[in-house]
Amino acid sequence: MAQRLHLVFGGELVDPQTNVFRDAADIHVVGIFPNYATAFLAWKAEAQRTVDNAHTRYFIAHLHKLRDEANSGSATEAFDG
Repeated sequence: MAQRLHLVFGGELVDPQTNVFRDAADIHVVGIFPNYATAFLAWKAEAQRTVDNAHTRYFIAHLHKLRDEANSGSATEAFDG
């Protein structure tokens, strides 16, 4: 069974209507989680903690979708060194 990892991250956006970070160096990486349920709980905690700042947003990235292990020619294979 494939592992379905999820990354929770966020930070201050240039405009709350976009997904462009004000400073990519200041992105807060909450962590990598083994399933969506735990990632959602972490996302929710950070979103609630920063609710007073309209420019701060947190996201869940589905890391398992970045690489298809069954397909040897997936886009991230170029980074394998």
